[in-house]
Amino acid sequence: MRCVGIDYGLERTGLAACDAAGVLAYPLTTLRLADFPDRKAFLDALAGRVLAEDPAAVVLGLPLREDGTESLTTRQVRNVAGRLMRRIPRPFYWMPELLSSVEAEMDLREAGLARRRHKAVLDQQAAVRILASFLALPPDRRQPVAPPPPTPAAGV
Repeated sequence: MRCVGIDYGLERTGLAACDAAGVLAYPLTTLRLADFPDRKAFLDALAGRVLAEDPAAVVLGLPLREDGTESLTTRQVRNVAGRLMRRIPRPFYWMPELLSSVEAEMDLREAGLARRRHKAVLDQQAAVRILASFLALPPDRRQPVAPPPPTPAAGV
């Protein structure tokens, strides 16, 4: 199953994809919020990039605290998920993440990538980690994202 993984961040968002067999995850790109005039344009571009991959599903990293509780960032990711689900007609899944960026940094260091180049690809590598973790799960352990409530009609 071809999927796209997203490591959403307040400044940068990394994307990864996998092969059609759902075995190998690889980096795609990083989108920087500062490169867009507003959040709506950013979300439109993010949705467009995801749809360009024609995935069967989208996997979002869900940042939880070590004790499993939610933070402000967790709530922001849930909000973004709802907005993306309105733009991307595919199933969405959560992949709890804790330390994906730390592990991605170690991956880049081990690969011998110059430290000054880490920032450019760190979020992509974190998305690879998120997606690879999701693909390793048995299908019955994958956590679907509940669909967002319908948008109220104008004037209601």
